[in-house]
Amino acid sequence: MKLTEARIDSALHQIEAQAVPENHPVTLQLSELFGEHTFFLDAGGLTIIEPVQVDGGADGMGRVVKLARWGDDTHRNLAPHEPEYTDIVVALDRAA
Repeated sequence: MKLTEARIDSALHQIEAQAVPENHPVTLQLSELFGEHTFFLDAGGLTIIEPVQVDGGADGMGRVVKLARWGDDTHRNLAPHEPEYTDIVVALDRAA
């Protein structure tokens, strides 16, 4: 899922990550591999946020999904893997 700037800001207040800029050259490659998403890099690797409804709650919630791990300690190479749905849920529409 592509996130608006407001939703990216909201997510970044809740998780320790950096959003990959939309105009970054790697974004096209990531989109070809994983589909149209807003991508995040963190200490563990590459993640996205997928929409989720929590206990019949309102829209605007997202679950962090891991797509790739860092291939080495330099954090320059990513090793893709099957999507791993985490227990991390963020409120995308919360006030920052």
